[in-house]
Amino acid sequence: MSWMHDGWHMAWMGLARVLGIAFLIAIGWWLGRASASSAAPPPAEHESPEQILKRRYARGEIDRQEYERMLEEIRRG
Repeated sequence: MSWMHDGWHMAWMGLARVLGIAFLIAIGWWLGRASASSAAPPPAEHESPEQILKRRYARGEIDRQEYERMLEEIRRG
């Protein structure tokens, strides 16, 4: 009798294939998550209101008139 004829080798091969695919998916998920989290650094915790306003103006979120108006409000307190 040969142990190859009982069918268990097929079950182990199938299990190994499923585990291998799961491992590859986990590695891909981990790499995707690692690259996404390092894409843009978070803003500094202690940015002043003027720094935040300056950053928004530099990104084009606000125009010059709005920048100057808001800057004046910040400086007035």
